[in-house]
Amino acid sequence: MTSELYYLAYTALLTAALWVVYIASQVMANGFLTPQNYDDPTPRPVPNWGKRANRAHLNAVESFAPFAALVLIIHVTAQQNSTTAFLCLAFFWLRLIHAVVYLAA
Repeated sequence: MTSELYYLAYTALLTAALWVVYIASQVMANGFLTPQNYDDPTPRPVPNWGKRANRAHLNAVESFAPFAALVLIIHVTAQQNSTTAFLCLAFFWLRLIHAVVYLAA
C-alpha cells in the first residue's frame, strides 16, 4: 500500500473521530436518545464545544471526497511520487491541526 493510501485511511479515521466527539457532546448534554427523540426531530441543545465539533466534522466531510478522489486517481494511474506523498501527508496533518484549533476555539 502506498503512503498516499495510508494518509487517505488516516484522514478517514480522523473524520470519523470528529463525529464521535460531537456525539459525545450530545450524550453528555442530553443523555442517550429515547424513542421521543425520533418522533421530534428538533435539534437538542449542545454546549459550544459540541457545536464546534459538529462544524469541524462537517468541514472534514466536505473536504474528504475531493481528497479521496484525487488519491484514488493517483493510485489507479500509478502516478505516485514524493510530491504526491508529501501533499497527502500535509493534507492529513493540516486537517488534524484544523480540528484541534477549531475545537479549542
